[in-house]
Amino acid sequence: MIIAIIILLVIIIVFLMLYNMSVHKKIDTFSNLNQKIVSLNVLQEFMDTISEEKTADEKIENINSILIEKYDIKYSTIVVYNGAEYTIKATNVDEKHWDTLKNLHTEQIFKDSIETATPKYITVDKEGERLPYQRMEFGRAKSAMFFPLYIDNIYIGYWIIESGKPHDFDNIDTTILEVVKNNIISVIRTVEKQNVIENIVRDDQFTGLKTEEYLYGEGKRKIDEYDTSAICMFEVTNIVDINETLGRHTGNQVIAKISDVVRQSIASEYIFVRYMGPKFVVVFSGIDTEGTSNFITEIKNQIEKLKVEQAEEDIFENEKAKTATPKINVAITTYYKGTALEGTTHKLEKYLDSAPKEESQINYI
Repeated sequence: MIIAIIILLVIIIVFLMLYNMSVHKKIDTFSNLNQKIVSLNVLQEFMDTISEEKTADEKIENINSILIEKYDIKYSTIVVYNGAEYTIKATNVDEKHWDTLKNLHTEQIFKDSIETATPKYITVDKEGERLPYQRMEFGRAKSAMFFPLYIDNIYIGYWIIESGKPHDFDNIDTTILEVVKNNIISVIRTVEKQNVIENIVRDDQFTGLKTEEYLYGEGKRKIDEYDTSAICMFEVTNIVDINETLGRHTGNQVIAKISDVVRQSIASEYIFVRYMGPKFVVVFSGIDTEGTSNFITEIKNQIEKLKVEQAEEDIFENEKAKTATPKINVAITTYYKGTALEGTTHKLEKYLDSAPKEESQINYI
């Protein structure tokens, strides 16, 4: 009888053990599935952030905020090498620690990680200890994971996450973090071109206007506050003749005078840039093409009534000063929010380049 009871108890214990293992397996499966769902949601938020009309730096900061919130990370810092120095692109760590965080590539403990493109996990065992890269702090971080960032096998910086608890990342799923790291790299790659455009915007020497690049960065964010806008491109069609007959200094004065006429006539919310050479672009944000008709006609008339006196540098001895009268050809089209602005301007440019040189009218295309 006793033996039978013992056998029954053994069977029950074995059954409970198997059941317990099954429950743990289901929990692990659910946990992994939940992590994958979170990762998909994070990826979607990454993509949404990339498509937002914000600066490249703002997008990186938003990405870091998403990581902190969705993965419950205490500290997260993204550092990128810009060709001259390491800069912190995003962090939620107090600024007094930034010098340390942007120089982690010099720390011996992370050099192997950078050279081998593998993550590095470090932690302390006791509360009184500190991580090797910490200089003046004890209580902020007790665990850290360091991820070197590479684009096309080129090292570009690193991402580091930190916790205030020892051994906090011991059981973390590193495969999920690798996916996150790759997403960070994708974001950096995506906004890199935007960053270049934002940093190469210049003021034109002769007109003081923003150059073409302005349109595709800050300009586009302003334009996309509206669903549709009218984009007008005009070209000074006789600038080559003016340069050849009256001199380049005179040609430059013609360009400057035209820009003054337009700048003084348009409202402050509209965008006016020197597109390229004798071409200019005016963006009437939130206005349809029909609404620009009278204004463009008036501007065209004002420009073509100009009498720009020949520059002194272009007048030869014993010659009388002459005057230059510009002629312009105009092309206007509609830009729709969210579409390729550069495609729209290219369409206008293509039309003006293919139009007869003697053409001087307002074309709606």
